[in-house]
Amino acid sequence: MPKPLLVIGNRNYSSWSLRAWLALGAAGLECDTQLLVLDTPQFRTEVRRYSRAARVPVLLDGELCIWDSLAIAEYAAERTGQGWPRAVKARAVARAVSAEMHSGFATLRNLWPMNIRARDRHVAATPALQADIARIDELWTDCRTQYGAQGPWLFGEYSIADAFFAPVVCRFATYGTVGLGPASLDYVAATLAGSALREWSAMAAAETAVIEHEEVGRVP
Repeated sequence: MPKPLLVIGNRNYSSWSLRAWLALGAAGLECDTQLLVLDTPQFRTEVRRYSRAARVPVLLDGELCIWDSLAIAEYAAERTGQGWPRAVKARAVARAVSAEMHSGFATLRNLWPMNIRARDRHVAATPALQADIARIDELWTDCRTQYGAQGPWLFGEYSIADAFFAPVVCRFATYGTVGLGPASLDYVAATLAGSALREWSAMAAAETAVIEHEEVGRVP
């Protein structure tokens, strides 16, 4: 049988594509990948061949189309039985923190667009941005303290929750780690050293497209 197809945007910019790609890997579901270059007239035409939502990522598995990153992660976990922590309480918390990432932190996303290639970007701190950073630090510290004893990840073993926070880690690498405590700093280092993110980052570094505007990767 053919592998599912994951349709993504530019690896350097598309945070939602990165989440889906890592989540599929965490769940052990192998996929082929189709990249569409964001912020081009061709993107607007091509993306609608895959999804009427006209956004990336999109997962196509036979006749099934899934056009949301968290739904893609859940589908992969259901198919493989992998991706979420095995303990019931840890699994519930992992789903909660992933959902919070999926729907929250709008200020951080807007002021710190993902740009994996970039370093030493400086953005003026605002109270709302500082609040987002403080909440992320709280989440990471709590997860590592309560559930992370068996490994370097939020719940010990790598999970979909780590996939969902990986683009945030990339942002801290770009814009700086001020506001993060020791547990969060260790988590940032572990995430950046992870083999899957390093693979994605190497492909991002090889891209040549430059996009200047806000939170690309979700907006067509």
